[in-house]
Amino acid sequence: MGAGLSGLACAITLEKFGIEPAIFEKRSRVGDRFVNGEILFSLLTRPVRDCIAYLSEKHGIYLHPTANLQKMTLYSPQEKAVFEGHLGFTNVRGREHNAFEAQLSRQVKSPIRFHSEETYEGLLSHYTHVVMAAGDGEYAKQTRNFREDLTVSLRGATVEGTFDRYAVSAWLDNDMAPSGYSFCIPLSDTEATIVIAYPDDPHKEPPDPELLWDRFYERACRDLNQPLRITDQFQITGYPVGICRSARIGNTFYVGNCFGSLMPYLGFGQFSALLTGVYAAFDLAGQGHYEELTAPLRQSYEDSLVLRRAMERLCDSDYDRIVRMLGGRLGGRLIENEHLNPLKTISFLLRPYIKWKQGVTS
Repeated sequence: MGAGLSGLACAITLEKFGIEPAIFEKRSRVGDRFVNGEILFSLLTRPVRDCIAYLSEKHGIYLHPTANLQKMTLYSPQEKAVFEGHLGFTNVRGREHNAFEAQLSRQVKSPIRFHSEETYEGLLSHYTHVVMAAGDGEYAKQTRNFREDLTVSLRGATVEGTFDRYAVSAWLDNDMAPSGYSFCIPLSDTEATIVIAYPDDPHKEPPDPELLWDRFYERACRDLNQPLRITDQFQITGYPVGICRSARIGNTFYVGNCFGSLMPYLGFGQFSALLTGVYAAFDLAGQGHYEELTAPLRQSYEDSLVLRRAMERLCDSDYDRIVRMLGGRLGGRLIENEHLNPLKTISFLLRPYIKWKQGVTS
């Protein structure tokens, strides 16, 4: 149910075991959404360092990223840190020929039934098993199997300029994305995606999205040292971020964002989404147990949620201190030491700030 990353990864894997799946997609095409850039961070996929090689060699899923990410520049209001090394990969999502969804669709042999009006209940009555890969947590919420931890708002644009496709930029600044982040990801040498993303706070007056965007756009043009001509825009409000309570209920498997692949801290989760699809297929083919296979992915989500809650307590001066620390030896160690778990390490570093904030607020 859904022809996104997790649904198609599941279908490809089922076919390798000789099982022909029925694939239902409510939209008119694969990747029928706005175009944007995303990142597969090697820091967040450990112990797997090269997730593209891992997917091809271990699971027979072949993806071609936009670039091998070699550099990231991180900005706070007053500080700047540069990280270099094998940081992961960038890729395109949405209505693009080389988007990950489109690449996966070309590897599936089974037909995809577009414009589907099938409901979950209807599929469950006609098929032995249903893989719920609807793309967000809304359907999982309807089945009372989703713990919503927060909602987020995003605004982004495709811009024209001159870019290094092997480098990305990110900003931590509450004046542009309160308790969130902003980033610039090249799509090519001449196009990039710029985005602000921040959690919705039900206890505060919503910020003015136009003001936040104007501040970020001005900062991005200044830090990237060029005018950025906007050619396309998108906006999302109230997108649910959470995790399923049970990875499998009866003959239904929850995969992708229905499972909880979207990381609360940075928002990316493509590798996890792909693995949930693969693991559901393993279970259906009698090659493993889905709950057990996805246990490490669930733990990564919970670790990321800790960082999200920590981030919500930080002010701009905290961001400056963190970026200053990351710009020193600490940043190099996080990149070079393959045995470190960055989520746990960064969480540990944030604890002093969180304790101090708790003392102030109490």
